[in-house]
Amino acid sequence: MSYGTVQVGRLGLTEALSAFDDKVNATTDVRTVTITGQESLPPLTAVQIARIQDDVPGLLGAIVPVTFTDKDDRNGYYQVRDTGAKLFSWTGEVITCDWNLTLTRLGTDTEVDLESRLTGASARNNSFAASGERWHAPPIGHYGYWTSSTQPSSVTRSGADGAMTVYRGLPLTVNPRWGCPVGSYLAGRVRVLDANNLERVGTGFSTPASSWELNNALVRVRPLASSGVLEISAYTGGGWQAKSWDILSGGVSIGAFDTVSVLHNEPELVVLRLLRSQSPGRFTVDVTLRRGSRLVELYVQAAFSSTLKVVRASAEAGTAGTGYVRATANDGAGNRYIVGSALTHTADTVNGGLSLATTTTLDAFIGVIVSGSGAVAGDQAGDLYAQYLGAPAELVQAVRR
Repeated sequence: MSYGTVQVGRLGLTEALSAFDDKVNATTDVRTVTITGQESLPPLTAVQIARIQDDVPGLLGAIVPVTFTDKDDRNGYYQVRDTGAKLFSWTGEVITCDWNLTLTRLGTDTEVDLESRLTGASARNNSFAASGERWHAPPIGHYGYWTSSTQPSSVTRSGADGAMTVYRGLPLTVNPRWGCPVGSYLAGRVRVLDANNLERVGTGFSTPASSWELNNALVRVRPLASSGVLEISAYTGGGWQAKSWDILSGGVSIGAFDTVSVLHNEPELVVLRLLRSQSPGRFTVDVTLRRGSRLVELYVQAAFSSTLKVVRASAEAGTAGTGYVRATANDGAGNRYIVGSALTHTADTVNGGLSLATTTTLDAFIGVIVSGSGAVAGDQAGDLYAQYLGAPAELVQAVRR
């Protein structure tokens, strides 16, 4: 017998034993829903149940699409108000996890818009007096994208989830609104996978520093044990095209990371913090990936001042531009790398990288110029640099139409 699924954002729960309690508060006129259910071994594995125990609490406060296999008339957008997960284990042979969620019903996708509240300066501080470009990428499958009377331009980026529209040149004073079918909200999302290849929710979980993945269907990041510290891949031509990158301090690779933690984890943005020990001290590298972006953003911090460098693990000649270095020639997949920083730096055009001397911090990004010399507007080197400078913070809220 097969059971249905309650999909709460990125977390799938079993619908078989779930109960649905729907109430409206007479004082506040707020409609709340309580869902309860149970997961068990069998049919799930112990690892899958442990993930549910960790990730159900991680949903707290989130605005999520919720879909049901059997109660699909209850599909809609909800905000998670309360959570609980209780684990029982009988000598590891039988394991159950009773879970409960209290949700505020916001409405169906025909009743509510999603509003992306974009904040931040028009351009991050930089040494080149360069202008930033405010841009935004809603989920694949969105509709009715509204930015008041200012019409943005756009670029279409094809990834592992399909074609994604990225809107460019958004006005600073407008928060875009858009509709999205509940079942399409997760397409093109940023996701973090643990060592068991399970997509995780929230920030309250651990995974080995040697085994994790971050991707947004356009760019993928994985750790390396040698020959660099990060593998950064671009999805082009129907597959992932990988390149290895290293982070150096004083001309020496900082080496494989010791720990990884999750600072922020939402479909539109994920931030990881990687830590590497020094003797004494530590390096931390914050890795940020946004929905729709072709860039991975890095912020390197060291305990002691030195020359910090981000560079290709295997030499690949580059050409310096304002704020960045890009590959001189297309690679075998027809693309070119780009690496840049907001601060004045020394370009390494022989190996493909950049460095900053006598510092404890370095901001940088690594990305791909898809189609290289034939890149379309919005995907060219200067465009990507402007998007790095102008990337806004985003908070997604539901508003009645």
